Parts: sequence; structure tokens; C-alpha cells
Amino acid sequence: MILAFIVEVIITYVVASFFSVRFIEVMFFTGLAFAGGLFYFLSSGGAMTRFYNSQASAQTGIIQKRESFIFKSGPIFTASVIFFLIGLTFFILLVTGIIPPNQN
Repeated sequence: MILAFIVEVIITYVVASFFSVRFIEVMFFTGLAFAGGLFYFLSSGGAMTRFYNSQASAQTGIIQKRESFIFKSGPIFTASVIFFLIGLTFFILLVTGIIPPNQN
């Protein structure tokens, strides 16, 4: 979990320095990208899986057994969601003006 935090912080820092913005201004968006990407790759299917299964069934004539949606949460996903929530908190504070804009 700590390794996931470190990787997310490093990538967020690189993105923030590339766009010349503060770290906390990018945290929400990178946390959302990490959590969304991990949710997509850790789940057992979705629209794309059903699409590919339907294509295979149409081409072969063999009807495949449909699996129900299963999500396998782990410590990396939990770390990404925590990073996202921290970023969301900072983003709300930035938008409401509690944290002042950057004075450069």
C-alpha cells in the first residue's frame, strides 16, 4: 500500500511539474485516473468483456456462460481510493477559495 502511495505521489509530482501547477491541484485528477484504471483492470468484466463474448458467440455459434460482475479489491486499489479522496478534499478547498490560488 505504501509503495502504491509512493508511485502515485511520484507520478503526480511529475505531472504537476510538467504543467507547472501545484501538486495539490493535480492530486484529484491523478487519483481519479489511478482509481478508475485499477477498478477497470481489477474487475472481472464489464461492457467490453460482454462485447467480446458476444462476438465470439456469434462467430462460433457456441454460447458462453456469462459470469456475474466480480470486483477484487486489494491494498493497491485502497491506496488509490485514499489518494483520490485526499485529492478531492484539496480540490474542494481550492475551488471554494479556502486554499488561495498560486501567487506567481
